[in-house]
Parts: sequence; structure tokens; C-alpha cells
Amino acid sequence: MLNIILTALFKLGLIVLVIGAIAYFCACLFLFFRQTRFIFFPSRLISITPDDVGLTYENIELKIPIPSGKVEIVHCWWVPSKFNSEKVIIDLHGNRNNIGANVGYAKQFNQMGLSVLLVEYRGYGRSTDRFPSEKTVYEDVEVAWNYLVNERQFNPHNIYVFGHSLGGAIAINLASNHPEIAGLIIESSFTNIRQMVNYKKKYWMFPINLILTQRFDSLAKVPILKMPILFTHGTEDELIPQSMTEALFTAAIEPKQLLIVSGAGHNNVRQVGGEQYWQTVEQFLT
Repeated sequence: MLNIILTALFKLGLIVLVIGAIAYFCACLFLFFRQTRFIFFPSRLISITPDDVGLTYENIELKIPIPSGKVEIVHCWWVPSKFNSEKVIIDLHGNRNNIGANVGYAKQFNQMGLSVLLVEYRGYGRSTDRFPSEKTVYEDVEVAWNYLVNERQFNPHNIYVFGHSLGGAIAINLASNHPEIAGLIIESSFTNIRQMVNYKKKYWMFPINLILTQRFDSLAKVPILKMPILFTHGTEDELIPQSMTEALFTAAIEPKQLLIVSGAGHNNVRQVGGEQYWQTVEQFLT
């Protein structure tokens, strides 16, 4: 009788283990195929435009051919300099919201005399409605770069790039392909997605190194960059720790600057930083 009970318990335990293993494998597959949904949170609703802050601008639609033969659109706003400046800055938003989130930055850059190209990745706002990935956002920004150089005829040495949060990682990747970029401003960004996973402490039970395809590894790219870089971050950032920007700064070679804004969160570094922030940015750009 005891043997029968033990045999039954063994079989039951074996069934539980098999079911658990299958569930774990399915969870791994889910994370592998759906990981972009944990990184990108695109919004189609544009709640603010350059018009709302008194800027003259133009809607630009940049075309990207895809393997199917169709053409997809990267929507941008072009804000020309009031002073016919030869300098321009590419403005890259983060993983949430869309192009409208960076209108305040565009106004400040324009007041400093620069033209501004705000780029909206596919999946966001008025760009083609397809869910983004690391590969597609890199392609989108490359198209924007080519537009400035080939169509607007800007000297690459006069092109700066600003990236907030995920936009910072995209800016760093663009710079790794174009060493002639005049300079980078990287705000509230992270080292790489692998370290962000560690920081969030949500997926410790999964083999992340095997699952992860969306890496955004800025920490590996920063040491090869030779253009000036300004890193900014807030001490009260609730999404990305200040230590990640400090790690990027340490990994970067000279010339480089670091501005830590006391009391600033993830999305209000420029507001909390105030005059000190904009003086630092203006000195960097000039």
C-alpha cells in the first residue's frame, strides 16, 4: 500500500515538474517574442505642436522602403533657425508619448539659434503605424540624418544630436556610425537594457542573456565616440538611476561634461535645472 502511495506521489510530482517546465518555457518564449512591448509604449495622439509654443515649423515625411515593396513614413517637424544658422540639432524623444513630448526642448534650442529636426519613430504619432523595435528606430534616425545631409545640405560637422531617455541610446548609436557629428546631449538615459532589467528586478528567474534581443547597449558604444558629449540627469529620477548616466560619463572619452540636476525627475531635468541647465547646454553648443 505504501509503495502504491509513493509511486502515485512520484508520478504526481513528475507531472507538476513537467507542467512547470512547460509553463516556464512558454514564459521564456513570450518574453523573447514580445519583449519590444516591454520597452516601447508608443502613443498616436499628439497633444502639443510647435504652433502651441510659437514656433514656425514644417511637417516632413521621410520615406523608408521595406522588403515588401511598400514605403513607410517617418514623420518629423522641421523648425528652421531664425538667424540662418548653419547649426542644426536632431531631437529624439523617449519610449513613451511621441514627438510632442520634446517641443519644449525644440523651443529652447531654436532660441539659441539652431534649426531643429524633431524625429518621430515609426509606431508613434503620425509615422507609419507599425510597432517599433531597436532595428527600426535606428533606421528611422539614419533616414533623418541622411535628410539633413543630402537634402538640407547641412555640413555633418554642424549637426548635433539630443536624445532623452531611450532617445539617448538611439542618439549614441547614430553617433557610433557618424563620428563627424558635432556633439551629443544625452539626457536621463541608461547604460543598456540588460542592466535596466537587473535594476528593475522583475525577471531574475529568466535566462535574460539568451532571451534579450533589444539590447540598446550604449555602454559598449560610448567609449568609441570622439565627439563632445554632455550627459545630464536628475537625482530624483524614478525610472532610470543617476548612476547609469555616471557610468556612461565614466566610459566616455574626453571631451565630455556631466550635469547632475538636484531634485529633478526623469522628465523635468530642464525645468528643474533652469538657468544653470540652459547655460550649460548653450555653452556646450557654442
